[in-house]
Amino acid sequence: MSDAPAVGSGTRLDFNGPLSGARADRLAAELARGRPATVVDLGCGWGELLLRVLAAAPDARGVGVDSHGPDVVRARANAAERGLAERVTFVDGPAAAHQERSDVVLNVGAYHALGDVDGALRALRELVAPGGRLLFGAEFWEHPPPPERLARMWPGATAADCDDLPGLVDRAIAAGFRPLRIETVTADEWAEFESGLAADGEEWLLAHPDDPAAAELRARLDSQRDTWLRGHRGLLGFAYLTLGLQL
Repeated sequence: MSDAPAVGSGTRLDFNGPLSGARADRLAAELARGRPATVVDLGCGWGELLLRVLAAAPDARGVGVDSHGPDVVRARANAAERGLAERVTFVDGPAAAHQERSDVVLNVGAYHALGDVDGALRALRELVAPGGRLLFGAEFWEHPPPPERLARMWPGATAADCDDLPGLVDRAIAAGFRPLRIETVTADEWAEFESGLAADGEEWLLAHPDDPAAAELRARLDSQRDTWLRGHRGLLGFAYLTLGLQL
């Protein structure tokens, strides 16, 4: 049986998205400043950002929800390794099933678990306790994507898949939030993410060029890289919006 790694597993990444450690630590510190008692991450992946918020807010308890079982297993192991297992619960299940309000709500790159952007923001508003904060992370178009670049992106990509940054912020305001901080990722954060997604596969190919699984893995990695370099690079941005509840 081949031991070829799964494409996009993120085993070499700290975060399952374009996010530097420095930005994550600053966001965690800012979210902890209000001394939250409860923190929830809907679509938490392996929970790295949630764990950093909990480390910065020592009186808080957390819940992470994700429907990808291997990520939840990794999250639990990470929490135990860092001495946080008693303060956090990771749930393998749908984000939409979580209905409890929290002082801090995280939803980064996972609005799809709650519908489209508008629907997710409306649902998330109901989960933020009065005086609480939402950290919402989502893609946006840096520039209008031309058809030839869209054809290089994910299957069926259209310009309607994302808004521009002003439009994304307007959607958050329309859902009942006020933007406390608007920030966007750098090209280096994107490159670190995309390179990290491919790293274990590329290393494996160098060591196993004649393995029966090599051809399929090579094709998948080439397609993933092409989607980035010839597709969304320089066009697709990612925003981190720190939002306060407008009552």
